[in-house]
Amino acid sequence: MLRHLMIFASIVSALSTASAAHADPATPEISPNVLPFVKYAEPRIAITHVRVIDGTGAPAVADQIVIIDGGKITAFGPAASTALPPDATVIDGTNKTLIPGIVGMHEHMFYLVGSPAAGHAMYYSFPRLYLAAGVTTIRTAGSMEPYADLNLKREIDAGRVPGPDIDVSGPYVSGPGSRLYMIQPRNPQEVADMVNYYADIGITSFKAYAFATRSSLNALIEAAHKRGLKVAGHLCAVTFHEAIDMGIDSLEHGLAVATDFDPGKKPDECPPAKTHVEALTKLDVEGPQVQELIHDLVTHHVAITSTLAVFETEAPERFPPEQRMLDLLDAQARLDYLAAREKLLARHDSSGAQLLKKEMQFEHDFVNAGGLLVAGSDPTGYGGSVAGLGDQRNIELLVEAGFTPEQAIHIATANGAQFEDRLNTIGTIAPGKNADLVLIDGDPSTNIADVERVEVVFKNGLGFDSPKLFAAMKAQVGRQ
Repeated sequence: MLRHLMIFASIVSALSTASAAHADPATPEISPNVLPFVKYAEPRIAITHVRVIDGTGAPAVADQIVIIDGGKITAFGPAASTALPPDATVIDGTNKTLIPGIVGMHEHMFYLVGSPAAGHAMYYSFPRLYLAAGVTTIRTAGSMEPYADLNLKREIDAGRVPGPDIDVSGPYVSGPGSRLYMIQPRNPQEVADMVNYYADIGITSFKAYAFATRSSLNALIEAAHKRGLKVAGHLCAVTFHEAIDMGIDSLEHGLAVATDFDPGKKPDECPPAKTHVEALTKLDVEGPQVQELIHDLVTHHVAITSTLAVFETEAPERFPPEQRMLDLLDAQARLDYLAAREKLLARHDSSGAQLLKKEMQFEHDFVNAGGLLVAGSDPTGYGGSVAGLGDQRNIELLVEAGFTPEQAIHIATANGAQFEDRLNTIGTIAPGKNADLVLIDGDPSTNIADVERVEVVFKNGLGFDSPKLFAAMKAQVGRQ
């Protein structure tokens, strides 16, 4: 026992010494859980000669200086004319690019690989992976364990755990046939009571899932809106048009889950998966049915959440396993993922690739019509989309869908901030905003795959070492 106490004391002493070495009189003490991943803790930092993609959709600008002071962006301008504070820590941004922190709008703290009926909680690996990938704000878009998500948020907010800011969603509201952790309400009052209970303890958004009926969804939207909170929907039994009429705030996944076009659709029932896929593969995105839906969405200010990364996994022939993702999975998760992928390949079914292309076209048309498109990784499916990595892949796929790199980054940053009513503090690079920034070794404006080459992620001005975070998470996904 004495030996254990002596070891513990030496660890505490070493951590305290390390913390003191990084500390500044104006900088709060950094938790021992966070300290190993911090690269820059100085209160005043100047990133010089850096290319900036500011998140507004405007073209990249070269040779800029961005100054961080006290967790805020205090200056942003040309290197030739922007003064450096004399006591600032200088980071040379030559051949590097700075973008705003990603705002992930369909994220989870669980992973379904190997257990699609239940899922496994990832409260250790996922918050760190989101941050490592440059995702500084997330909405959980449905929770398996709302209290755990809420407690995690509080730990991150207190600086005791590295991770993004979290808009914590309440438990899924669904219906008969859904997973055991989802609410299957017996009546609309039960939905309203649930909303008020969770809103009282700090939940800040809600989500309806596939089997929710019209009465349940309407009760959810009415109760949440009374509390000033927003509702997302991954729908099936309720059509998009029906949800729009009720006042839903965002519809998840887009055209790929819309049942408005199924010829045999019955009220409050999901159509069979086979007929749903058949209806979508025959659908003309440029035809009047889809264009009318886009008009309805835009007119009623309903956002669409793009989750292209998880849909791409349904077309495994175009998505070879990434080594960086495989390295993050534990041995069993890796086996389960690869086995599921091989099973899909053996079907020789091209419908996944067809639907991905249609979804891309739908999202491009939606934005061109004036719609608010946001994005998220949705780390579900059979395991091909992992927290953080999926958010980066979404940006790449948005470029494939026809957006410029700057537009794709705008969708993944400013649009999410706008939906969250936080555009005044995050989402773009501008003086006065929070210093939520991602420093990339490369130029995503000419090679969008460079969004994966993250070096430093600043969250409220604290600079995290992305490679160290990723390295620490090797073989952790699937375990914790």
